[in-house]
Amino acid sequence: MSKVGIVGVGMVGRAAASAMVERGSCRELVLVDVRQEVADAVALDLRYGISTGPALTIRSGTTADLKDAALVAITAGANEKSGGATDKSDPQGRLRLLDVNAGIFKSIVPGVVAVAPEAVLLVVADPPDPLADLTRTLAKHDRVVSTGTFLDSLRFATHLAEVLQINPASVSAQVLGEHGMSEVLVWSAVTIAGVPLADVLQQRGLNAAAFREQVEGAVRSANINIIAGIGASQYGIGAVTARLTEAILRDERILAPLGSFHAKDGVTYSLPSVIGAGGVCSVLSPRLDQAESAALQRSIATLQKANERLPKG
Repeated sequence: MSKVGIVGVGMVGRAAASAMVERGSCRELVLVDVRQEVADAVALDLRYGISTGPALTIRSGTTADLKDAALVAITAGANEKSGGATDKSDPQGRLRLLDVNAGIFKSIVPGVVAVAPEAVLLVVADPPDPLADLTRTLAKHDRVVSTGTFLDSLRFATHLAEVLQINPASVSAQVLGEHGMSEVLVWSAVTIAGVPLADVLQQRGLNAAAFREQVEGAVRSANINIIAGIGASQYGIGAVTARLTEAILRDERILAPLGSFHAKDGVTYSLPSVIGAGGVCSVLSPRLDQAESAALQRSIATLQKANERLPKG
């Protein structure tokens, strides 16, 4: 079964749909939006390019057309710009969008579950971790994941590689915890083709403190810098959504930081995860240094506090 739905055809939903079409992430793709004319137009536009790539069908529809979908990506909701979450110094960051987007999710999720009860629900809209917790409650099942810090980790690897002038595919770097201001960059575990970062910096004659400040600044400001230029971060998360769709549909068992529910903490956050059929199949516990471990606990506490704002019942 390789039918996929995208609910919310704004900038992120369009980027995700485009990436799925280009990559051939599924066999059938259904676009759903409260603005039917938008879903119709995007599906039509993308359909013209299908013959240049992998075979699939794409169409617009309503929630009813998600019947028997294997995965539904929910991208609907206010983004940082429209929701007033573009202040780099604001400790709330994306969490400022929670109240409005929780209301939107309450109107979407029950209908999706009614027609696609076996689907994995991939939460993409911000803030994805608390919204995944809300989705899990509304769906009454555990096949719910958030895109979490997968994109943040790709940004981390990209900026490390940029400064070192190497291919980011050779960089192993992870961001854990919240997809937001409290995210934790795991510097202690960064390797370059298996070589610890500290050794690479020493061999290159680079100052570790200055290097870290440069890279971390680029990672943490990436989202806001993109929004300042084009209004929304969309292409990176679109590619991530497509890649996760493939891993889940094909039961690929790839490893990446992904948001899933952790019962001992009562919230969704990102740890290194095995991603396959059903979403997150298992989670690995990383070895963190003392500062990173403390930072992860603070990130979890931030999400626990945010979840107090989720609608009850």
